[in-house]
Amino acid sequence: MKRQKRDKASTLFNRGFQAGLSGKSHDDCPVKVIDLRSHWMSGWREGREAQWNGMVGVSAIQAHPALH
Repeated sequence: MKRQKRDKASTLFNRGFQAGLSGKSHDDCPVKVIDLRSHWMSGWREGREAQWNGMVGVSAIQAHPALH
């Protein structure tokens, strides 16, 4: 059975969310292409918001519908 690859946008969003949730700076974004960078930054913003709201670790990931 073949595994389907996730599209790049959702992968970047998820990685940005994880970075934001762990308190990393937006300056740590590894993406240089502007169109793709916006997906990482969106995830980062939502991850930071989750952290500010007291969500940490698995509870934050489970509460976020885009990460399922």
